[in-house]
Amino acid sequence: MEEKFRIPAGEIYDRIRRIQTELIENKFGGLLIVQRVDLLYLAGTAQNGFFYIPAEGEPLLLVKRYLPRAREESPVKNMVEIKSVKDVPLRINDFYGEAPRVLGFELDVVPVNDFKFYCQLFPGQKCIDASSLIHKVRKIKSKWDIEQMEKAAELSSRTFEYIRENIRPGYSEMEFAGMFETFARKFGHGAKLRSRNYQTEAYPWHVLSGENGGMIGVLDSPFSGNGTSLAFPSGAGSRKLAENEPILIDLGTVLNGYHFDETRMFAIKSMPIKAYDASMASIDIHNEVLDNVRPGVSLEDLFAISVAKAESLGYSEYYLGPPGYKVSFIGHGIGLELVEEPIISSKRKDRLEPGMMFALEPKLTFENEFAAGIESVFLVTETGHRLISRVPVKIFIC
Repeated sequence: MEEKFRIPAGEIYDRIRRIQTELIENKFGGLLIVQRVDLLYLAGTAQNGFFYIPAEGEPLLLVKRYLPRAREESPVKNMVEIKSVKDVPLRINDFYGEAPRVLGFELDVVPVNDFKFYCQLFPGQKCIDASSLIHKVRKIKSKWDIEQMEKAAELSSRTFEYIRENIRPGYSEMEFAGMFETFARKFGHGAKLRSRNYQTEAYPWHVLSGENGGMIGVLDSPFSGNGTSLAFPSGAGSRKLAENEPILIDLGTVLNGYHFDETRMFAIKSMPIKAYDASMASIDIHNEVLDNVRPGVSLEDLFAISVAKAESLGYSEYYLGPPGYKVSFIGHGIGLELVEEPIISSKRKDRLEPGMMFALEPKLTFENEFAAGIESVFLVTETGHRLISRVPVKIFIC
């Protein structure tokens, strides 16, 4: 019988200790977690509920539904059942004597109306944003986190191998995407990706063949495609895969809540030389960035290095989108959400630290022709980087 996935108690309490250190340093009396991914990260369960973490002392898990499962999943010692969110301040007062004067919330994701409601529940408290503290703790991956990401990498690698073995002319982009997603689900792929941005539908895949890769219309992406419909202008469309054209496949995988994000270029029989050279250029940019990864390097410097490399290769016009539609990032943090802090951007002065993990995605768009690119996940180490991705860094001619 397969063993149930659980986050170890030691891992959970280490995360709680780290967030409490941040609460003390930033003069918060406590933190009320309401978002499901943060709940999973800090309490070990994603059941419907709330997690109160005082700046000092034991935390309290308040479960609305379903307490028996929450007890199985979470190692948190103090756990109570509530019937309504209105019970939250009452239970905090019962357990701690009073609520903290300064109470933190995840205001990067909590809807405005919900936040106003929470403030009404705590009329004597100052309710302010604590999301930056959560991001600071979550951006550094533990040894256990890294092991989970490596397992997700293995699943992604198996799926890319399935893609290589089964790609054929005549399948529509959407049909083929469904095929390899079905394959991945057999081995634990959760299919529903989580993204912290409320405007982002987190597709598990993009399949952009030929000219579909060069169509403009996907918001905040280095590449574009015709998508599935007017309502969902991204992912994959009805265009048939064909021989002798570039096919960009961007796969998002999730295993036990941990996300993985990789892109590789494919072609059936052969790839036109222009597309092949552009795809190789994206690999050269990818490798140039990785060669410069080490603790202390700023994110804006990594971005600038990628732009300089694209220019030296003669691709500045096409790099990160066509003129007028270029994006200002080449990668993003990744873990329990597909896109996490920090972002490798021209506007970010944050510096690399050991334990940070990123999906690096330098891509080029040739308007109305094709897209070319690559994406790999890497870990920042004490001396440089380590690729977590297991899919070979190459172009696949099948």
